[in-house]
Amino acid sequence: MFKKIMIANRGEIAVRIIKACQEMGISTVAVFSDADRLSLHVQIADEAIGIGPPPAMESYLDIDRIIQAAQKTGVDAIHPGYGFLAENAAFARRCEKEKIVFIGPNSDALELVGDKVRSRQTLEKADIPIIPGMKGIVKDTSAIKAEAQKIGYPVMIKASAGGGGKGMRVVYTEKELTPALEAGMREAKSAFGDESVYLEKYIEEPRHVEFQALADNHGNVVHLFERECSIQRRHQKIVEETPSQALDSELRARMGETARKVMQVSEYNNAGTVEFLLDKDKNFYFLEVNARLQVEHPVTELTTGVDLVHHQIKIAAGEKLPFKQEDLEQKGHAIECRIYAEDPRNNFLPSSGKILYFKEPRGPGVRHDCGIYSGWDVPIYYDPILAKLIVWAENRETACQRMIKALDDYVILGVQTSIRFLRDLIGHPQFHKGETTTHFIQDHFADWTGEKDSEEKQRLALLAAAFDSLHGTTSGKGSQTTKKEIYSPWLSLGKWRLGGK
Repeated sequence: MFKKIMIANRGEIAVRIIKACQEMGISTVAVFSDADRLSLHVQIADEAIGIGPPPAMESYLDIDRIIQAAQKTGVDAIHPGYGFLAENAAFARRCEKEKIVFIGPNSDALELVGDKVRSRQTLEKADIPIIPGMKGIVKDTSAIKAEAQKIGYPVMIKASAGGGGKGMRVVYTEKELTPALEAGMREAKSAFGDESVYLEKYIEEPRHVEFQALADNHGNVVHLFERECSIQRRHQKIVEETPSQALDSELRARMGETARKVMQVSEYNNAGTVEFLLDKDKNFYFLEVNARLQVEHPVTELTTGVDLVHHQIKIAAGEKLPFKQEDLEQKGHAIECRIYAEDPRNNFLPSSGKILYFKEPRGPGVRHDCGIYSGWDVPIYYDPILAKLIVWAENRETACQRMIKALDDYVILGVQTSIRFLRDLIGHPQFHKGETTTHFIQDHFADWTGEKDSEEKQRLALLAAAFDSLHGTTSGKGSQTTKKEIYSPWLSLGKWRLGGK
């Protein structure tokens, strides 16, 4: 087993992976840009090392800087988390070259499934049902226009080198195509370092259903059932749940076996997710493979009892999967809400600034994967996800009520967040019926304004700000490699002593 792992990421996912390593007795190294010097993942890791300026292209997406940091700190392996370099085959290959284990798929499989066009070509030959779309990458606008005419509008522009909604655009007419292509290519370049895009036929009002898979280095492949991910804004998921209300046992089995076949045909290893679109007639189409740990992995963990990060690390260390497909089952129902620093009242624009007060929800069946704390400054440079709130219950109705209660108890002051919006979404009658498609927000929340913060909350924000100004925040050290002190409440109590004379 590895002795030291670097987490080449930031925020809540870096915290999640660090905690898994701590549970396994593995030392951790955090990386940070100048903007993240005081971030939570930096504070809880055993070591932390700076990798450059705030822009991702100069830090978290800079392969040379990441490798140099890994060599300097003497790590055995690198876990890429999700986003940034997690699906970058060149990064995986560089790790292999430098004799550093990449905790993810091998570079050949990553190159195949990471190239959305090549993967479609490969899987079509294996009789995997795919959405009609381009057979290759072209950058000439006139050629892309011809492909769009052949496919038929509406079409979806997608980044070839990544996922997470980055670079995606729906185009309904030829007039919209050129500006949408330019915008999609810019976003893909910024997010993945590769501006390549391709077109698919846009299936209207589908459900987005994905299957989690694990594959070891010894030929064993299992799926860990589905996640319903249809609640999306700007093509990015914000609520996920499992089991899906759209699947019966027969359809679940067919889609699960198809997911396993995708992994086998791709010669894939480690954790991955096979994504499908499900139309109103229950026909499913392969969408893509997300070759990494998914943001929404906790709902699978809560319903199967399988820790996906632990198994990612064990697979990368050469261990066999300890279970077979028939050993796995789902229990209960889990829902996840992504907590973003953004303003739902203003087209979900990102919100930055200092978190003046933070109170996380707790209770039976409540899990909170978090990368923030009171006094932390939310930077402007990265994806605005702050945390993930996940609940588990014996059935979906109870899970919905538990999520509503948890969101009611959740307080983040100082920046705009999606908490109130999510609370109203989970409470919507159509959500309770399980009638969700990728158009759910557009259909039911296009004019959402929500409730304004109460006077009590505003007063609390002022008190929190006053407290913050009195006590200050931890300042970072100027050196390139740092080990931060973790906050202790004993330090803020003044003079104290144990009982006695």
